[in-house]
Amino acid sequence: MKQKVVIIFLLAGIILTVGNLQYQEIYGILSKEYIYAKGKTVTKEQNKESEDIPKQPFEDENDKEILNLYALSACLMDASNGRVLYSKDANQQMPMASTTKIMTLLVTLENANLNDVVTVSSNAAKQPDVQLNMNTGDQYYLKDLVYSLMLESHNDTAVAIAEHVGGSVEVFCDMMTKKAKSIGALQTRFETPNGLDADGHYTTASDLALIGSYAIKNEEFVKIITTQTHQFNEITTGRSFTVNNKDRFLYMMEGAIGIKTGFTGKAGYCFVGALRHDGKNFVSVVLGSGWPPNKNYKWADTKKLMELGLKNYTEQVVFSPIPEYRSVAIHGGILADTMTQVNEEVSLLLCDNDFVQVEFELPEQLNAPVTAGEKVGEAKIYINKILYQSIPITVKYTVKQMDYSYCMDCILNWFFFQNLR
Repeated sequence: MKQKVVIIFLLAGIILTVGNLQYQEIYGILSKEYIYAKGKTVTKEQNKESEDIPKQPFEDENDKEILNLYALSACLMDASNGRVLYSKDANQQMPMASTTKIMTLLVTLENANLNDVVTVSSNAAKQPDVQLNMNTGDQYYLKDLVYSLMLESHNDTAVAIAEHVGGSVEVFCDMMTKKAKSIGALQTRFETPNGLDADGHYTTASDLALIGSYAIKNEEFVKIITTQTHQFNEITTGRSFTVNNKDRFLYMMEGAIGIKTGFTGKAGYCFVGALRHDGKNFVSVVLGSGWPPNKNYKWADTKKLMELGLKNYTEQVVFSPIPEYRSVAIHGGILADTMTQVNEEVSLLLCDNDFVQVEFELPEQLNAPVTAGEKVGEAKIYINKILYQSIPITVKYTVKQMDYSYCMDCILNWFFFQNLR
């Protein structure tokens, strides 16, 4: 009996050692590249022009001249994923005027109860035009003031809201800046809640497009900015007010949903627009789009940007699931290898000049144990050489580790069945 036990342990050791040695062969990194071009997927070698792919199809000077925008800075964004489709000096820091109030409303919706009662301070009451004409000590429901803020862009309302939600204008503006950074708008800073010109108060067209794209995912936000008219009363006196939506873009294009106009002497005419049509979601930004008397330049610019998106971009699948991608060697496992898989599908708006490159990255080998569903690599999708999304490559089948416990079980089972014969 003792001899059998010794033999069992010796066999287990031999099997474990051989198993570890067997799979120490070095495999090359499994990596492959593809180029998507105008509806076709071809190898990189077949598409020699891939090395000269521009960063953005509508980014160079010739493309800018095609649109011939009045705006000093502009951006068109796919609101569903934040991808910039057109840019004109979109990373240049600019004043933003009352487009500031997009963030004022966002921070309010996310940090306050709309049934709150807001008491107007002397600081709020003395704000310059455009005004609701509040008086010090007036009281209003916050749910009414958000319409005054967005439909008619009242500056006194913005300060009253900021003081109520943040405790002070300074604290509220800090909340606005932090929210912008959390969205990814890293080149934006707020010094006022109403957008009046101030040192250190700035954004970029691309940042503002990100903020707009985030905002229209909030149903309450969209409800407010698309309301045509709203009536309400001051609580203590019953004084009545009617505010009307001044956003002409709502009537200019099918699917238009706002968002916000703006003007100051420093910023010029500004507008952040949003449109949902035919399964496409766009946010446009124009900053410095003319000065008086050219108040209609912003509408012309916005329409050009939206038409560029509607006419040139269509939804296309750029990556389909791969049920069995590639087998990969397993070191120290009960099996020599296992299969991997990529389960996600990716689709987005593309134009004819967009190029999509997919790079697969997988290790040389994996150490046992590995579990089904475990991430072991990535498929990286690049749009015009800019990383768009990384998709996990996962293990399809579990492979246990070849350890003494496993070997002992195998040998004992073998002896058991031998003794049954």
